[in-house]
Amino acid sequence: MKYNRLGNTGLLVSEICLGAMTFGENAWNIGELGQADADKMVFQALAAGVNFFDTADVYAYGQSEEILGRALKNAGGRREATVIATKVLLPMSAEAWHGTGDFLNRGLSRQHIMNACDASLRRLDTDYIDLYQVHGFDPFTPVEETLNALNDLVRSGKARYIACSNWAARHIAKALGLSQLRGWEKFVSLQAYYSLANRDLEQDLLPLCREEKLGLLVWSPLSGGFLSGKYRRDAPQPEGARRVVGWEFPPVDERGYDAVEAVVAIAAAKNATPAQVSLAWLLAQSGVTSIIIGAKKMAQLEDNLGCVNITLTADELAQLSATTTPPKMYPEWMYEMQNQGRK
Repeated sequence: MKYNRLGNTGLLVSEICLGAMTFGENAWNIGELGQADADKMVFQALAAGVNFFDTADVYAYGQSEEILGRALKNAGGRREATVIATKVLLPMSAEAWHGTGDFLNRGLSRQHIMNACDASLRRLDTDYIDLYQVHGFDPFTPVEETLNALNDLVRSGKARYIACSNWAARHIAKALGLSQLRGWEKFVSLQAYYSLANRDLEQDLLPLCREEKLGLLVWSPLSGGFLSGKYRRDAPQPEGARRVVGWEFPPVDERGYDAVEAVVAIAAAKNATPAQVSLAWLLAQSGVTSIIIGAKKMAQLEDNLGCVNITLTADELAQLSATTTPPKMYPEWMYEMQNQGRK
């Protein structure tokens, strides 16, 4: 297992992060792992060198945080040797999702952030959260209010670092500038969707992360299981798979099937699995700090952890990348034209 600095900090996190979205009674067809299964997965991850664990308050409406907190203790993980990340934004009940119930229990207002952080600390059974992430952008709350509240959490010791997830480049740039101007704690990382099947991130967000020294934490690195080799062009859909039972997310287009074919061919040549090759491609991308893997079964976790032992050659990386290389959008192609020949 390799360890990378989280953005422009001294904190080292494993290049594989165990995601706990499958822990708890989940309403999104992702997984419904109880405490016993979660204990086994956390123990296996720790044994493989994983020190980084990601969850969110909304996952199973708090159950994921509770189960993860207990699992880390049951597995004998030392608190100071583990990095726990969680998130805030989304409503904590099915009723609130549909506009009823506690309408204050969502968003990035100071009130909700402060209340949500205290609740997460109780569920995780910890004195502090290593990485507190806003789960998305809240257009109804001034970003200054959000950043000031997050700064206060760090100053109080309830959070060690702050970060964002699912934000646009323009919002991140504004937040970083405001934090610099006001002397507030700055975002240290972005958690975002990125995979060989969909590389939208490469247009603006990935260059921003590189230039501003933000860590990049990748969620759904297998594109909802699409890159595991189960989904093939002109083949029956795998029975019971996530995308078959109503979770057609993240979206993929026809080029995704080209990627799968290339992944399957390279995996066969390297005596690896398609999932391992897909994850190894991500780990080889400049700017990626850690990839978040989640599993419903121990076999999936063990397989995914094996990606750290896969080394792709330059030719193999180029072959995989060629299947889904996105077209250059303006002004990127203008930058390249203007700076050709310069080093």
